[in-house]
Amino acid sequence: MSEVDAILDRALRLAEEQDFLGMSQVLEEGLEDHPDDPLILSWLAFARREGGDEGGAYELFRAVLALEPDDPRVLAMAGTAIARFDDPDAEGALRSAALLAPDVAFTRLMYGAYLVREGMSDEGLAELHAAAGLDEDDPQIPFELGVAYALAGSWAKARMSLSRAVELDPADGWVRIILGLVEVEDDDIDEAVGDLVRGAEIRPGDFEAQLLAALALGAGGWEDRAYEMVERARHGDGEIDQTALGQVEERIDEGVNPCREALTASFGPSALRERLMVRP
Repeated sequence: MSEVDAILDRALRLAEEQDFLGMSQVLEEGLEDHPDDPLILSWLAFARREGGDEGGAYELFRAVLALEPDDPRVLAMAGTAIARFDDPDAEGALRSAALLAPDVAFTRLMYGAYLVREGMSDEGLAELHAAAGLDEDDPQIPFELGVAYALAGSWAKARMSLSRAVELDPADGWVRIILGLVEVEDDDIDEAVGDLVRGAEIRPGDFEAQLLAALALGAGGWEDRAYEMVERARHGDGEIDQTALGQVEERIDEGVNPCREALTASFGPSALRERLMVRP
């Protein structure tokens, strides 16, 4: 094992423990001997981002690309990261990664996810299907396919792909919530209730998720449980929107139909649009 590999091994072990401060420290020490190593810089940027320093991470990922790396995984990682800031250089980095490593699922996945959110649905789907053919067990691939189909309004295909992602990673609350919102769009409230409630339970700090679950329960006639979800939202760790909280509570007071209307005509579609556009 090379010295760089040993540094990365220690850093990634800390990442598995969610110790991003410790991960940053290990990588910063490694940079003292390897100041221009793009892999160390990339993972340091990752650690900074996961630790809450989005701006610092962006600058580091820009520094990585300035080194003109030829490692397709580094290019895909950095390109995806700067795409979150609408950086125009993201497309070139991601395209290069996919061209350099067409047989690597990660590069095709990241490029496809980028294209889809840029409105290039057909091109994005082609990349995502290529990624799916390279790796059948990565839950992010069917998730991104589900996002692509949902953005195109193909609800049945979106449900199939998102259900596969949930099957591969049942503990991912974010995916369950999006699946539930797609089921709402597909006029299947009965299925949506289960996925929205489970997703909200997995993500107790997701204020909006608690409200969506509350409306779904209200639309299904489970009034008592709907109020329980409202209380979870009120006392959760997430930032509280008192106006939205009051609106949802009012709909539950009014009964099944107002809950259903709020979920299908306002709260649900708005939440789905925003969540679909969140970049990986």
